[in-house]
Amino acid sequence: MTTEKFLARHTTASLRALLDAKKPVVALVPIGSTEPHGPHLALGTDVVISAAACVRATELFAKKGPLTAVIAPAVSYGVTDCAQGFAGAVSVPAAALTAYLAAICDGLLAQGIRHVCLVNNHLEPAHDAAVRAAVAGRGNQVSVACPLTKKWARTLDAEFKSGACHAGLYETSIMLAAAPEMVDDAVRGVLPPVPISLSKQLDAGVTTFAAMGMELAYAGDPAAATIEEGERMILRLAEMVVGEVREALGLPT
Repeated sequence: MTTEKFLARHTTASLRALLDAKKPVVALVPIGSTEPHGPHLALGTDVVISAAACVRATELFAKKGPLTAVIAPAVSYGVTDCAQGFAGAVSVPAAALTAYLAAICDGLLAQGIRHVCLVNNHLEPAHDAAVRAAVAGRGNQVSVACPLTKKWARTLDAEFKSGACHAGLYETSIMLAAAPEMVDDAVRGVLPPVPISLSKQLDAGVTTFAAMGMELAYAGDPAAATIEEGERMILRLAEMVVGEVREALGLPT
């Protein structure tokens, strides 16, 4: 019998049975933001990417053993200050996000779940710091899987490594593979490349899309996106999730 991968779809009885089984259970928490992603991608792009990585990761966990992974309900709000001034940029204070995520981790662990992994694909530095602060002091019971970690960034595509990757080829490809109904294909197909590296701009102290020159709230080359590239990147992100969890638990990766 196939184990239900989404925690929210379990009944209390089925979850109890899962927790009482021999395999340790890990919970994956998809994290994103509500944020503009150009004129062609939906505001919920980041959390969709995290969720897609989690779904693929559950399949990898099942193959590797000895863990069973379930996907907890997603967190769709975060620190979203870089996109200020664009419609749809909803930001929460970093301290509030950290406290909320820490409480989620503690609540899941209290159920008897062995490990909680916060899977984050909203890459704003202040948001990333808030997510990582939520796991501080919790040892190997929790982890963060985020492609800002250098060893995982190296596994992703050239656009991601360049930093010009907000709603560009990288994210648009993943969305084409994971949620094509959330991509305005007619619009994205005629968008010109915007070669602005967010990482370099942020390092230089430029903190908003508008100040960076991202007039349509995207950077990179969305017109070049493909489903095949998206599927490849989802697999890489899923491998990141599995790697972080297994490393935290002292299992071979």
